[in-house]
Amino acid sequence: MILVTGGAGFIGSHLCLEMLNEGHDVIVVDHLFSTKKESLNRVEEITGKTLTFYRFNLLDRSKLEQVFKNHSIEAVVHLAGFKAVSESVSLPLSYYNNNLNATLVLLEVMSHFNVKNFIFSSSATVYGKPTSNPITEDFPTSAINPYGRTKLMIEEILHDVWTSDLTWNISILRYFNPIGAHPSGKIGESPNGIPNNLMPFITDVAMGQYKELVVFGDNYPTIDGTGVRDYIHVVDLARGHLKALEKITVEKGYNIYNLGTGEGYSVLQLVQAFEESTGIPIPYKIMARRPGDIAECYSDPTKAENQLGWRAEKTIYDMCKDSWRWRQDNPEGYTSF
Repeated sequence: MILVTGGAGFIGSHLCLEMLNEGHDVIVVDHLFSTKKESLNRVEEITGKTLTFYRFNLLDRSKLEQVFKNHSIEAVVHLAGFKAVSESVSLPLSYYNNNLNATLVLLEVMSHFNVKNFIFSSSATVYGKPTSNPITEDFPTSAINPYGRTKLMIEEILHDVWTSDLTWNISILRYFNPIGAHPSGKIGESPNGIPNNLMPFITDVAMGQYKELVVFGDNYPTIDGTGVRDYIHVVDLARGHLKALEKITVEKGYNIYNLGTGEGYSVLQLVQAFEESTGIPIPYKIMARRPGDIAECYSDPTKAENQLGWRAEKTIYDMCKDSWRWRQDNPEGYTSF
């Protein structure tokens, strides 16, 4: 059985779907702070299979220990955590308390039950402001906000854990910019309030919820002056976890992998791709740069391809079409559930 923490979220729900389709038995722990159980109900509907769900915060050690007592867990995929960059700047103590302490509790309980296969959901934010692109896994790390620092600190904790006990098998997956949705249109990204991420904002404008898209900065040294990012389809991202899971169950070690497409798109290129994919114009206005934003950030995913046999397959147009299908079919997200 595989334990997925934060499995009801955007990435977690897509991962659970792929895992069930691959024949894995899945357990989800999620306290539903910013997610809905409906996402997992739909995963079960799509796959025709069931998973086991527990609702609590990972900081609750006794409940977590009971999960390990109840099930024979082979590996853990750790996705749970607060994740909004801007919120982390205003609430750093909440982010450090939740993200770091929950991970420590999880690792201690795993160690107690001798479960030592671990996949961690990290982020390209740990690269800070890279001096060049594409980014390889051996680039210097220097997170520039509390959210990114929690990711980097956890990576360092995991390295120390592995160094102290080489029977641990640890894969750290550094995500770039996940967008898209499952092609069924039944699960996708369902942010609360004004979206922090670009694609939900674009689909909100397409739905008429906002008059125009706000683009922060058009004077970066990029193809059109707007920020360039490596957008990856969430289904491709989920499948990357399956490849990492295959590897850690047969080969011991500590590894870090970039999960991205290796291709950068600017904000305005993404807007254009959305317009071409859907036929819907997206008006926008240019605002000043946001503090902390960087000009370019895109991956070199060669290591994941060579060592995991994984590469992103879906195009930017797939990402746009699937995002729009999800948004049209679920105008309120999961909020009515």
